Amino acid sequence: MGGTGRSRAAWAVFVIAAAASAAALSACGSVDTIRSKVSSDPELEARRAAPEDPLAKAMQVGWTSARASHCGFIFDPARLRADYLASEARAGKTSDEMAKLERAYDYTRESVAATIKNDLTYCNKTRTTAIRRDLNRYLAGDYTASARMGQ
Repeated sequence: MGGTGRSRAAWAVFVIAAAASAAALSACGSVDTIRSKVSSDPELEARRAAPEDPLAKAMQVGWTSARASHCGFIFDPARLRADYLASEARAGKTSDEMAKLERAYDYTRESVAATIKNDLTYCNKTRTTAIRRDLNRYLAGDYTASARMGQ
């Protein structure tokens, strides 16, 4: 796999999140979609997350929440989670779908936070710019699956 420790950590987080998401979705047809995302470049795959993937938004909003918290952005992570999930409920998600989205969001947020918690160089200018852009969009209620992970 090669690369820096940071890219290996990002890869590990992506693989763990994808595996957890696959397990959560084992009863629906999205497992193959998630499995197809695992490649040698998780940042590239995150940028290419298909908007129609049922877990794309949950994973990207959870990822951004963890990253923003780590980098000291001032926002209420619990409120962001509640607002995101409320938007999915308003969109007509079933209770089973909501449970899967909650698990995907929570697992992604927790695993990312655990992975980056000791990385003192994580919050570089490029990354914080990307986090700020996505966080502001999410706080405004736009949860479109298109988060971009800064380098």
